[in-house]
Amino acid sequence: MCVGPSVRSRRPPRGADKTRRASPPLGRSQPEPKLPTSAGYLAAPTPRAATASLAGSPPPVPPLQPRRPLPGVGVGLDLAGQGAKMDGGGGGGGATTALGEPLLAKKGRAYRPRCPGCRVERLNAEREGVFPLKDLFLIWLVTITCTLPIQTLFPFLYFMIRDLHIAKQTQDIGFYAGFVGASYMFGRAISSTVWGIVADKHGRKPVIILTLVSIIILNTLFGLSLNYWMALTTRCLLGVMCGYLGPIKAYATEVCRKEYNHLALAVVSSSRGIGLIIGPAIGGYLAQPADKYPSIFSQTSIFGRFPYFLPCLCISILAVLALIACTWFLETLHKHNEDTVDNSVEAIEESLAGTDTEENGNGGCLQLFKNWPLMSAITLYCIFSLQDVAYAEVFSLWAVSDRSYGGLSFTTTDVGNVLAASGLFLFLYQMFVYPLLAKSVDHITLVRGVAILTIPLLACYPFFPSLSGFVLMLVVNFASFLKNTFSVTTITVFNILMNEAVTQDVRAAANGIAVTLMSISKAVAPAVAGIIFSWAQRRQTASFLPGDHLVFFMLNVFTVTGLVFTFRPFFVRGSAKH
Repeated sequence: MCVGPSVRSRRPPRGADKTRRASPPLGRSQPEPKLPTSAGYLAAPTPRAATASLAGSPPPVPPLQPRRPLPGVGVGLDLAGQGAKMDGGGGGGGATTALGEPLLAKKGRAYRPRCPGCRVERLNAEREGVFPLKDLFLIWLVTITCTLPIQTLFPFLYFMIRDLHIAKQTQDIGFYAGFVGASYMFGRAISSTVWGIVADKHGRKPVIILTLVSIIILNTLFGLSLNYWMALTTRCLLGVMCGYLGPIKAYATEVCRKEYNHLALAVVSSSRGIGLIIGPAIGGYLAQPADKYPSIFSQTSIFGRFPYFLPCLCISILAVLALIACTWFLETLHKHNEDTVDNSVEAIEESLAGTDTEENGNGGCLQLFKNWPLMSAITLYCIFSLQDVAYAEVFSLWAVSDRSYGGLSFTTTDVGNVLAASGLFLFLYQMFVYPLLAKSVDHITLVRGVAILTIPLLACYPFFPSLSGFVLMLVVNFASFLKNTFSVTTITVFNILMNEAVTQDVRAAANGIAVTLMSISKAVAPAVAGIIFSWAQRRQTASFLPGDHLVFFMLNVFTVTGLVFTFRPFFVRGSAKH
């Protein structure tokens, strides 16, 4: 018997029950009745139908019987209203079963119970209105742990280079310090795109775990460096193995519901900003412990023989705790085996649901370079990151250098005090002030305002050595807080803009490209800043931009460049459908 037309004239799957052709009454021909069908139902024969046809009366329409339900979906799609109910119509995203389970976890994608990404989407659908406190805390812990090693060395790097006896003159210390500071970012620039691709293929969680393991090993070895080249090598390898940044940004936008995406990215940015402040504070407080705390650490202990080991050890211990916390991480990557038969019910339902295809998801990673909203945001990200890292190294070198060279003659503890205070106020700013600014001010307008305020702030730094005592500490703390607040604000904005410009399937790769290009700029920044700082200390009596005036002038050059690039045609705002 011929069954009525199915959805889009597709043949029913093999194994479906077939009905027998009913015999017409004797003496006349009766047209065969049309049997209603659907994607989830097929007509089934009944004995009464056959008996009625022999008696000469037209057979009744057989009742609809449900087919075997799809795995992980529940019952089939009931167009008559007896099975699944449709919530919100149109597309597959609003369909639910009689048990209240989502029929399709995402528009255009059938739910697979073994897919971790589908499980996360179903979990998010079930916890509407629930604040994702545990997920945000885990993101915060892992991000701040992976960020701490980046700038921990800056407060004691000047003294470390001096103790390694690589510089022949005091003025050359900044030159060698710049290469050690740049080695981490150079290593990260090599591998960031690769880690992003790995995270898109194998998952976010394995890359994050590997980063934490490398911190435990390599950061500890850096604190035990016996010579300049060992310090340079361990820092470079630590950068190569640091692949967390792209995956953690993608994870943050996927593990939380859409209304919390901006908050999750703000947590990533704020924890990175706090880590970039607290890390140097840890280095300033815990470096040279045998000299600062002789009652606790003796000169003959390992902390006396390796005076810069303690801050590295503390960060490695925190990385162990973060590694344990990663067991509660949820993998968010969709891992689907493509259907081999395109006329299956799942294929029909997916075709009915429809799909949204973005251009940046079809051409792989190379297609991302044609996404100008993404590339313009990455360009700005790189410019402001270069200025930020250059400032971080210059500030530490400038603060601990002698006043005869235009510095402040601070100790590592003094630098730690300044950065710790900045970190505390920065945390309060991110929690209470930045959300209000983000709601009331457009993102790119906020960046422009920050850049304009940064210019006069940096121009004031060379005049700080003329102050002393409490006034000096108050002014330095306030200026440090403002500068780091401006840096965290721009980082948060660019993270949001970059993730808005791409879809999930290429989000980690896009962040990997961003981290690679940003790492190149951050690798250049410490080396160039160290060279300029060393040169500036030799020209204290120059008639134009003497001493450290030259250093802070160069920082402002990059600030103005970034400000110019926030306008068209350099910057284009874009948003991808997710």
